[in-house]
Amino acid sequence: MSAHCIPPDVSVSQTALVIDSGPELNELLNSVLSRDGWTIEHAANHEDALDLAKRDSFDLIITGRKTRGPEDIEFLRKIRGTRAHVRLIILADEWTPGDVLTAMREGAFSYFCAPFQPETVAETVRAAMNYPCWDDGIEVLSATPQWVRLMARCDIETADRLVLFLQNVRDPNISEDDRADIVAAFREILMNAMEHGGHFDPSQHVEISFVKARRAVMCRVKDPGHGFSQDELRHAVKTGSPEDLFSHIAVREEKGLRPGGFGLLMARKLVDELIYNEQGNEVVLVKYLDKPAQTAA
Repeated sequence: MSAHCIPPDVSVSQTALVIDSGPELNELLNSVLSRDGWTIEHAANHEDALDLAKRDSFDLIITGRKTRGPEDIEFLRKIRGTRAHVRLIILADEWTPGDVLTAMREGAFSYFCAPFQPETVAETVRAAMNYPCWDDGIEVLSATPQWVRLMARCDIETADRLVLFLQNVRDPNISEDDRADIVAAFREILMNAMEHGGHFDPSQHVEISFVKARRAVMCRVKDPGHGFSQDELRHAVKTGSPEDLFSHIAVREEKGLRPGGFGLLMARKLVDELIYNEQGNEVVLVKYLDKPAQTAA
């Protein structure tokens, strides 16, 4: 994975190709893009968009919500054959299991499943507009429906993209509440790994694995750092008591450490198990999908 990127030439007008998504989304996308001076072209469908992309160079392509996920994936593959590095955001009203992973592997900038949240779509479009080095940030090393391995570059933009992909992975066997907990806990652990293990150095990468078993979801995150000692953990927030939330700050200041541990506290509350290796640079999150029934007292 390359850490090298060339910032865009802001003196040159950037152009976006937007495939029809209906009045509401079209208006949102036009508003976000035109605000920063982008030139916008519109296409009615994939065929028209592909013809335009072959003829002209675009910095960003956004698919229409009226198409199905597999159709968008096929369109993505065709675009990659013509414009290898163009940013492409997929909006899909209909999707099939595995579409998000395939989109990630094929090099989509982002993927949204309906129902769409306008604010999140707008934020992602802005990120795609402003983030120069994106297409080597996430590398899928291997993938099956049950087990995914990937590498992610240590920067906040890549973390945000990866979390957004994960938010749009839908599994009928995982409840919305459990999915939200898994995503939130993963984000805290990922940011912790990138900050403390990788120091937000884009030349460094975090190793990540997702495993979906019949009764549990597991996530492994390994950062490139040297880990931490159990003594350092004692000075992070570990409990939810007000005394701990405030007293740890003074202790860490005495040790010359910045306040920390809030993300770990949140992750511990969202998943069922949080297991660190001996070195302290690798963690496994476990979320059980079939909680044991509560017995009456």
